[in-house]
Amino acid sequence: MKNARDSLIITNNPLLAQCMEDCCEIRLFPECSYREILVKVRDLVYAGHTLYTHPLSGSVKPNETPYKSVVVSKVPHAFSAEQAGIISECIQAADKFTPRNRELTETVRRDFQLIDYTLLAGAVDFDAAAGLSKIKNI
Repeated sequence: MKNARDSLIITNNPLLAQCMEDCCEIRLFPECSYREILVKVRDLVYAGHTLYTHPLSGSVKPNETPYKSVVVSKVPHAFSAEQAGIISECIQAADKFTPRNRELTETVRRDFQLIDYTLLAGAVDFDAAAGLSKIKNI
């Protein structure tokens, strides 16, 4: 992964945490919703952390998947009004989608985890297949 020493992944995706735990620091919040992950990222951006991946990457709408992963700098640099605006707009965009009240099967959950993982792996130039090879029962 590029710039792994200064990378921190904020996620609620347990698959991503398993596959990428050796390459960078990960803060896993498995009980958090998609929106709650965005709020955690917003708090870090307000504290001066830099966004390394866009919070609304991919074409999966916030109300379609429960999983979200975002990469920020591990340490705060300087507050950026531009980045604060980006994350705030992402939260507002997520709020525009009506939540789907449906129970997801384990198979569907694993599919959404895989989508989130491969999107993030592609964004940070991480070998997604190599990460998956460490996991049993995929």
